[in-house]
Amino acid sequence: MRRRAWLIAPAALLSLGGCGFALRGAPRFEFERLALSGFASRSPVHEGLVRALERLPVRMVARPQAQVVLEVQREEHAKVAVASTAAGQVREWQLQLTLDFRVVTPGDELLLPSTALRLTRDLTTTETQALGKEREETLLRQSMVQDAVALIMRRLAAVRPT
Repeated sequence: MRRRAWLIAPAALLSLGGCGFALRGAPRFEFERLALSGFASRSPVHEGLVRALERLPVRMVARPQAQVVLEVQREEHAKVAVASTAAGQVREWQLQLTLDFRVVTPGDELLLPSTALRLTRDLTTTETQALGKEREETLLRQSMVQDAVALIMRRLAAVRPT
């Protein structure tokens, strides 16, 4: 049985390589200078983008020196009660991240039209697990921000400035 597994594993790996499968790597940008605009102070999405861009050959500069400008029109983080008991105690929350942005040149030429990202996570709660649920909420919010940053980076990689 073990011998058969050793024969099947390399064949499976070779077939994946032959079909064009490859892990998604770091995005490649067609520009070298980027400006971030419209973020609130201490925005978690802005901080995530800065961290992600520091590892790439893209420099963050002021708007006049940029080739591409990422303009955030709206960033909202919300916590909405979804389900409650007959006594009025909330049993389920929905965490929401709403981000509207567009990509333009410094001269306001539109490169990527206004795009809306809507991310949600469900969070159940009980009174006996309050501290653990606070930590879970923090981790879910961080996960949403990471997903938003990854989505923005993929959209930026598709931008081709003139």
